[in-house]
Amino acid sequence: MNFRLTAALCVALSLCALLVVPGNFPGLGGDARLTLAVFALATCAWIATPIDDTYIALGAGLALTVTGVISSDTLFGTLGDSTVWLLICAFVLAAAVARTGLAGRAAVFLVGGARTVRQLTHLTTAALVVTAFAVPATSGRAALALPVFLALAKALADRKRLVVMLALLFPTVILLSAVATLIGAGAHLITVSVLWEATGDRIGFTEWLLLGLPLAVVSSHLAAEAVLLTTTRRADRRGPVHITAEQIQEHSDRPVTGPWSQAETRCALLLATVVVLWCAEPLHRVPPAVVALIGAVVASSPALGTVRLKDALKTVPWSLLLFMAATMAMGVALADSGAAKWLVSGLPGGVTPVVFLTVVIAASTAAHLVLQSRSARSSVLVPLVVAAAVGAGVNPVAAALASTAAAGFCHTLPASAKPVTLFAEIPGTPTYTPRDLLRLSAVLAPLSAALVLLFAVAVWPLLGVPTTR
Repeated sequence: MNFRLTAALCVALSLCALLVVPGNFPGLGGDARLTLAVFALATCAWIATPIDDTYIALGAGLALTVTGVISSDTLFGTLGDSTVWLLICAFVLAAAVARTGLAGRAAVFLVGGARTVRQLTHLTTAALVVTAFAVPATSGRAALALPVFLALAKALADRKRLVVMLALLFPTVILLSAVATLIGAGAHLITVSVLWEATGDRIGFTEWLLLGLPLAVVSSHLAAEAVLLTTTRRADRRGPVHITAEQIQEHSDRPVTGPWSQAETRCALLLATVVVLWCAEPLHRVPPAVVALIGAVVASSPALGTVRLKDALKTVPWSLLLFMAATMAMGVALADSGAAKWLVSGLPGGVTPVVFLTVVIAASTAAHLVLQSRSARSSVLVPLVVAAAVGAGVNPVAAALASTAAAGFCHTLPASAKPVTLFAEIPGTPTYTPRDLLRLSAVLAPLSAALVLLFAVAVWPLLGVPTTR
């Protein structure tokens, strides 16, 4: 780690020294030089230091404000962005759902019907994909799914390889299926903000759902097969499985069978209504953040709610929201100062859209080896990808979506993502080793990248997002 820190510090300081000399890089303005220096220091700090990512982002945003690259209104205004409010309200709704025990009932309904190992694998995958609509952020979904995994692990205690397979399946699907919705990861909101600031293109909840859900479903089920085949043998997959409601009930403090309570019914109806209104945005024109705010107010109301507002607000990851706001401000500085445009001006021209997207997807897929925060990866990559796409004649929306979707792969190391870390360390339960992760990554990384490229080139153009402008 000391070597990594020293190397990163040397790189950052060398870049800053080069930027300070006026004769270097002709055509690069003062604001752009300051922006690139701050950007380089922040990126190196994210890569090589144990300092909290949010602290680094806030320091970078403050530096850009004090030096006059962006205004204080720009820095503080990002906290009032509609996407930030959307995420806050989505967490309040998720807290209401968690209080009711609906997750346990859903697990019994879906997983209880499995009779073979492959059925169990794909029913679990389908259930995890659905959670992307109820719980924002991958770490929140992992925490919600952990009790369900523990129940399955206890029911299959005599079949250790199947337990290891499920331990790897849960974080894998949670990470890859996040692309299904706009609220699936904070990185998505950063991508939407960067696109709006740089190009004026706005991606709403419905547009993201139309583009992301098919990719999430296909990639999740392909990943499920990859997990099944790389962690189990043919003998492990033989024999029936039978998960009972009683086994799941042991790990839930709420009833998972029997008549629904009034709170469960109200919460399920509210969640369904919010999701339907999000999907129907083109018809009623009410912004998703306003819909989410209405849902959050109802979910925490004294008469109809299932959770108190102050308790729900405790579940909101305020650190993530501050990180998003600060990195949005950094994105504005990169675009407005001309730094992003200058960075990509030296790239070779004349490349085809397919080649361009292939390079973007490959770089985004591998970026988790350097930047472990998904939001940090989008903060660094998306502004550059958007600027490069405009210069190369590629649709910046397609390029940004491809980069963000590809960055969802982060399975190589236990520390690569919070869900992977969570399921790698479960006391008293067999789970996967770093070797299992490497074996899966060798198959899943090229498979995931190829699938994103296929969607960007062949599927998304059919849904209204061409590869060229």
